[in-house]
Amino acid sequence: MEQFAGTAQAIVETKVPARLDRLPFGRFHLHVIIALGITWILDGLEVTLAGSMAGALKASPYLHMSDRDVGLAGSAYLVGAVLGALVFGWATDRLGRRLLFFVTLGLYIVSAAATAASWDFASFCVFRFLTGAGIGGEYSAVNSTIQELIPARFRGRTDIIINGSFWIGGGLGAAGSLVLLDPAYINVEFGWRLAFLIGATLGLFILLLRASIPESPRWLVIHGKEKEAEAITTDIEKLFEGRGAKLDDPSKLKPMEIRPRDHTPLKEVFTTLFVANRQRALVGLALMGSQAFFYNAIFFTYALVLEDFYQIKSQHVGWYILPFALGNVLGPLCLGHLFDSIGRKKMIAFTYAASGLLLAATGAAFAADLLTATQQTIAWSVIFFFASAAAGSAYLTVSETFPVEIRALAIAVFYAAGTALGGVLAPSFFGLLIATESRNWVFVGYLIGAGLMIFAAVVQAIWGVAAEGKPLESVAKPLSSA
Repeated sequence: MEQFAGTAQAIVETKVPARLDRLPFGRFHLHVIIALGITWILDGLEVTLAGSMAGALKASPYLHMSDRDVGLAGSAYLVGAVLGALVFGWATDRLGRRLLFFVTLGLYIVSAAATAASWDFASFCVFRFLTGAGIGGEYSAVNSTIQELIPARFRGRTDIIINGSFWIGGGLGAAGSLVLLDPAYINVEFGWRLAFLIGATLGLFILLLRASIPESPRWLVIHGKEKEAEAITTDIEKLFEGRGAKLDDPSKLKPMEIRPRDHTPLKEVFTTLFVANRQRALVGLALMGSQAFFYNAIFFTYALVLEDFYQIKSQHVGWYILPFALGNVLGPLCLGHLFDSIGRKKMIAFTYAASGLLLAATGAAFAADLLTATQQTIAWSVIFFFASAAAGSAYLTVSETFPVEIRALAIAVFYAAGTALGGVLAPSFFGLLIATESRNWVFVGYLIGAGLMIFAAVVQAIWGVAAEGKPLESVAKPLSSA
C-alpha cells in the first residue's frame, strides 16, 4: 500500500479488496459464517418461541395475554429491532464492525434472559423490545462484516443461505416448545420462561466464537487504518497458504485509490441513499417491506391460526412448525447458488413472484375451508421454500448495492423502513383479523401479502442490479474513491 501527499487528504492506494476477493472459499470463511451468521438462528429461535407460545402466554396467570396482546408483543419485538438497527447501524459504520457485533450480542443475551423473568404483560413487552433491539443491531453489524469478508464469486449463495438459517433457529424453537410447553414434562408457566433462556445461553457460546473474527479490512482502509488492514489481510492469506492454497500474484491485482475518512455525515448518507441512488433505494424498500409483511404477518400469528381455526393445542403447535421450518431452510440451500449463476435480477424476481402467487392460491383454499391443518402446513412449507430465498435476497441486495462507508447504516435504514412499513403493523393487523374468527377476513390479509410480493418482483425485474460475481467496490463505488 502506498500513500501520497495531498492538499486536503492523502490518497491511499490499496489492493486489500482485490486480495480478499481472490481467496478461495476455506475454513476462515466457514468460521466467519458460523460465528456471525448464527444471528439469524437466534432471531428464528426468538420468533418461533414467541409464536409457538401464544397459548401458554395467554394461559399464564402473570401475563394474562389475549390474542391482541400476543400480536402487540410481536410488534414490540419488531419496533425494538427497527430502532436497534438504526442506532447500531450508525455506530457500526462509525466505530467498526467488530466492536458492534459484540455490543449487540451482549444486549440480546441480557434481554432474552430478562424476558424469562417477566412478571406482567408490560414487562414482557419491554424485554421483548430490548431483545429485538439487539437482534436488529446484529443485522447491520453482521451483514456488513460478512459481505466484506466473503469473496465476490461466493457472496450471493453465502448471504442467501445465512439468511435462510433463520429457520434452523425456527426448528430448534419448535422442537424445544414440544417439550417445554407440554404439561407432561414441565409446568407450562415455567416452560415458556425456560424457553427464552435457550437463546440467552446459546448467545454466551457465540461470544466465544466471535473472539477470533477480525475487523473488516475494507472498513479499516476506508477509515485510514491501512497498515492494520494490510496486516489482517496478510494473516488471512497465510491461513490459506498454510493449507496449500496457491494465491494469484498480488502484483497483478488492480489497486483502488481512496481518500480515507473517519466518518460520513448523516446528510451525505441520506443524499447517497435516496438522491444519488434513488432507483436502488426503491428496489431495496420494495424488497424489504414486502418480505417483512409477508413473513411477520404469517409467522407471528401462525400458532393462532392453528389453534383458532384448526383446534390444535398449543403444546402441539411445534409439530406443525417443524416442516414449515424445513421448507424455509431447504429453499436457500437448493436455490442459493442460482443467485450467483443465473443472476440476481432473474432469481430475485422469480422467488418473489412465486411466493406471492402461491400464497394467494393457498389463501383461497383456506378461505373455502378446503385444507386440514396438515395440508395447510404442507402448503405453507412449499410457499416459504421460495419465500425464504426471496427474503435472503432482500438483505443481500441492500447490503451490496450501497458504498462501504455507509453499508451498515444502509442495511439498517432499509431493514427499519421495511420492518416498520411491512412488519411492525403486520402481527397486530393479523391478530385483529384472526380475532374476527372469519376465514374470509384472514384471506384478505393473505391477499395483501401476496400483492406486495408480486409488486416487489416487478420492481426488481425492472430496476434490480446485476451484482453477481462483482467486487463490492464495482457494484457500489466507495464515497471516498479518489
